[in-house]
Amino acid sequence: MANPTEPLFFSEAIVFLGAAVVAVPIAKRAGVGAIIGYLIAGIVIGPFGLGAIQSVEKIQPVAELGVVLLLFVLGLELNPNRLWRMKSDIFGLGTSQILLTGFVLSGVMILLGLPNTVAIIGGFGMALSSTAFAVQILKDRGDFSSVYGQRAFGILLMQDIAIVPLLAMVDILVSGGATHAESSAWNQIGITVAAVLLVIVVGKYLLSHLFAILANTQAREMMLAAALLVALGSAALMHWAGLSMALGSFLAGIMLAESSYRHTLEADIFPFRSLLMGLFFMTVGMTLNLPITLAYLWQIIVGVIVVMGLKGLVLWLLAKMTGSPNADAMRIAVTLPQAGEFTFVLFAAATSTGFESDLFTVMSAVVILSMIMTPLVGKAYAAYIARRTVTGEREPDAAPEKFDDHAPQVLVVGFGRFGMVVAQMLMSNGLGVVAIDNNARRAVQARRLGLPVYYGDATREDVLRAAGAEDALLIALCVENEQVMAHAIELIKQCFPKAKIFCRATDRAHAVQLALSEVDYHIRETFESGITFGREALDQLGISTERIVEIETEVRQQDLERVVLDSESDAAKNSEKLKETTAPDKSKKKSAVG
Repeated sequence: MANPTEPLFFSEAIVFLGAAVVAVPIAKRAGVGAIIGYLIAGIVIGPFGLGAIQSVEKIQPVAELGVVLLLFVLGLELNPNRLWRMKSDIFGLGTSQILLTGFVLSGVMILLGLPNTVAIIGGFGMALSSTAFAVQILKDRGDFSSVYGQRAFGILLMQDIAIVPLLAMVDILVSGGATHAESSAWNQIGITVAAVLLVIVVGKYLLSHLFAILANTQAREMMLAAALLVALGSAALMHWAGLSMALGSFLAGIMLAESSYRHTLEADIFPFRSLLMGLFFMTVGMTLNLPITLAYLWQIIVGVIVVMGLKGLVLWLLAKMTGSPNADAMRIAVTLPQAGEFTFVLFAAATSTGFESDLFTVMSAVVILSMIMTPLVGKAYAAYIARRTVTGEREPDAAPEKFDDHAPQVLVVGFGRFGMVVAQMLMSNGLGVVAIDNNARRAVQARRLGLPVYYGDATREDVLRAAGAEDALLIALCVENEQVMAHAIELIKQCFPKAKIFCRATDRAHAVQLALSEVDYHIRETFESGITFGREALDQLGISTERIVEIETEVRQQDLERVVLDSESDAAKNSEKLKETTAPDKSKKKSAVG
């Protein structure tokens, strides 16, 4: 029992962190992934395992914040135009999947002898997949931005939206189709529409101004506080309206997807999202009722096979019918066959009205085990494809095309006068370019002109990663601050070694530093503009073109010699400093020996 003077959640936090630190590395080493590690850790420490955590209900609201922040970050990655392009997947494919899977699973449950009402609630509940599980799996595979990944995400979005009519369906089934229940459903739909419109209006017209004010204060913690406030505030509004909290934070993220701050917000939120997502997966594992699971083990195993098999079949069939190649349809089928977290919401709504709780407890075990099995099914499918490749058989369809709108070929750091010209040169040739600048006003002005410029700090690995440094072929450092550039060069070499580094040198001394840093290319803008200026002046004074070329060559050669001398001088100074720092140690050793 916890000490009464102990801070709230203190002992629980230690247990959760300890379990994660032990379980996740073991799961990763075993090749089953972090999600399985979190789930098993939850089962072990939960009330039906070792009992280290007794009250799951206390922890669950905190854990659900992980899903909220996950959807907020996903919203940042999907601008409204791109979401509109997904409308057929969301409303067409998503709606078809929910209805067809719901009717099929309900029919099977009725044939197995379950009461009609329980079968309908159970069937449609298990038609919903787990947004948290499926998105995390897509992220781990690096397939979230693939064609099949976006189609799968469209289905998940429709499932999140469908929770409102499905909850209304439970009310209608309980009340026998009473007029009051139908009236209540229409009221709920009206409240939902109003809440969605409020999030959209506030996000579109107010949030960018708020973040512009905070960015100008240079208080990084305030940017983080504002990001959490926006994500959690929109989630709370949707929860009040009866929708999923995750959908609210997702809409807020979409509204900020076209702002200049999306990469910084994504980098700030990431650590909280990752830890809370781990906590969410552990709480799912903790809810597995081991005594009931063991008592009905064979029925639950058969239920998992039937649910995942039929749901996967429906997903594959619908994806094929709506234009996906066979390989993509199979990937969607093995990504979304599990039941989801909103299934528990429907089951809880049903049991609160007097339905037999034991039936829904058994169904809940099927839901949890289907989640546990999903990563394993995905790995089995990947192993099958790999074996076919090794034996000379190839997949019937090519690898999925990636279409991440913001994956740059070149990342430009610093969008002042120099960086702007560099970006224009690159974009004129059709190259994908993303730029970041730590001047919020400059980034906002550039965005208004339609340029891909975002607010961000080049000395932060998470910001560079969010801006696409990992996929960039070249990173152009066009900042004026030499310390910032030196830090960025070190960071890029360590974390993004594939990218070539091009640098703007402010003067000869800086050029020497860049040469010693072994960047791929550097240029002194003042030297080059001085050369051009001098060449034009000689031409106006009537000097022949041949002589101008000779003079330019001589000046460049003399400058190069000075750069070499300066480099050697700096190297000698560094060597002397090294000798000075090591000399006392040597003298101590000699005296000790003597």
